[in-house]
Amino acid sequence: MEKVDVLVIGSGFGGAAMACRLAEKGSKVVVLERGRRWQPADYPSVSQKNWLWDEDEPEKQNGWIDFRYFGDMSVAMGAGVGGGSLIYANVSIEATPETFDSGWPEAITYQALKPHYDAAGVMMNVQTLPDNQWTPRTRLMKEAAEALGDGHRFRMVDQAVTFNPDWTSDMDPDPYDYKHSKSWVNAQGKQQGTCTHCGNCDLGCPVQAKNTLDLNYLAAAETAGAKIRPLHHVRTISPVAGGGYEVRARDLDGQCWRVFRAEKVIVAAGSVGSTELLLRCRDQYRTLPLLSRRLGDNWTCNGDFATPASYKDRVISPTRGPTISSAIDYLDGSDGGARYFVEDGGIPDVLGNWLEAMGKSAIIARTRLGDAMLRYGDKSDPFGNIMPWFGQAMDEPGGRFYLGRRWYWPWKKTTLKLDWDYRKAEKAVQGLADRHLALTKATGGDPTTPATWSLFKDLITPHPLGGCNMADTIEQGVVDHRGEVFNYPNLFVIDGAMVPRSLGLNPSRTILALAEFSASQMN
Repeated sequence: MEKVDVLVIGSGFGGAAMACRLAEKGSKVVVLERGRRWQPADYPSVSQKNWLWDEDEPEKQNGWIDFRYFGDMSVAMGAGVGGGSLIYANVSIEATPETFDSGWPEAITYQALKPHYDAAGVMMNVQTLPDNQWTPRTRLMKEAAEALGDGHRFRMVDQAVTFNPDWTSDMDPDPYDYKHSKSWVNAQGKQQGTCTHCGNCDLGCPVQAKNTLDLNYLAAAETAGAKIRPLHHVRTISPVAGGGYEVRARDLDGQCWRVFRAEKVIVAAGSVGSTELLLRCRDQYRTLPLLSRRLGDNWTCNGDFATPASYKDRVISPTRGPTISSAIDYLDGSDGGARYFVEDGGIPDVLGNWLEAMGKSAIIARTRLGDAMLRYGDKSDPFGNIMPWFGQAMDEPGGRFYLGRRWYWPWKKTTLKLDWDYRKAEKAVQGLADRHLALTKATGGDPTTPATWSLFKDLITPHPLGGCNMADTIEQGVVDHRGEVFNYPNLFVIDGAMVPRSLGLNPSRTILALAEFSASQMN
């Protein structure tokens, strides 16, 4: 058994910030992360391997993305040291002040969070895309907003990416070559590079221009003495007589169990992971029987939606540039009450990455197919004329997580299940979808609303929120304004699970601000 002051479960935005700040205060901190510690050479964008995480058999498959299918809703999550920062689209922006007018504990206001938003911005080294590096998507966004008379709603978004102002898209011979990245050392002593617009933000930035948590918050935590244990999958949390908690985790690498005892436990496994862990502790293992009956309730997908549009005579090249660079803000509800945030969406150049990984070798070139693919990759872009309109919408919480069994495999172990009512999201998401159509038509494109939504009302989200909602009372939620779990002193949930309502835009910086706020309240 290992004894520590603070045990952090998960290394995403909430866990990384808590580990950093509590270690800086002198606590002995250990971070348990279910995924591996990734190095640039191992990123899927480079290695073309280890793409997926399998929650049923993580010992055998512990890759980059954990994709969960819950019927009408699917969720994409990161797996590794750095959590969701590994796969998110770099956007690091504040929620609107009006977001906090209702649905939050009384102590949580925009004014209370503002200094913590600022601190998070400094740690993540946020920047906007330089004017001389606007992508075709960026220009199309601005043109579309102006075409609808909404030019005042267009804005560049803060990104956790380091740009070189001297980089340009007409560099010779290949501006996107990694050799154009300039090396630099960040404030936490980690060597990084500058962005070359290679488009691999979501699959691992090969030059480390993307400021993932392992390069800042977690690096600072380790400098302050915190220990990070990758491939440790936590299964139970149990109170200890006299105070503190015992945590059991499966060491996926060593194929054995590890036991930890801590005065404080920070659950930061993400909206899905934290909710599932606490549900199992309450309903399956019964180690935390006094958890709120609201556990699992009020879950939201944050209204994520994408609409592909084709432009016959216009080159968009969505595989180049930061995944998201700009937005058109309709969060004021002026569109019939629907509130949403339109963004330009990029997609990774999977074919180009594969060809790069193969090194255009003689082996592949010896075949007709291989030769054709190499020439195709050199001269063509299969997505060149596609604009992936993206965005988030401020939907109503319509989901409830619970434990159950698969109907076709009832004798197997319980699994996490989700009841999701699409009607809670329909107004906001449809408003966003319709706006995508209007923006496309105003700029001469041909949009296609995905049939998964228009026919089946199915969605995919990389921004799950809620499940362990913060509130002023146990009747309303699971944790208080600091993230402390009702009925369980010194047990905290600090991640997207604690966010009690949709933000209608990218949530990473708000989660960081909430974590910074919570850490500031602790001894």
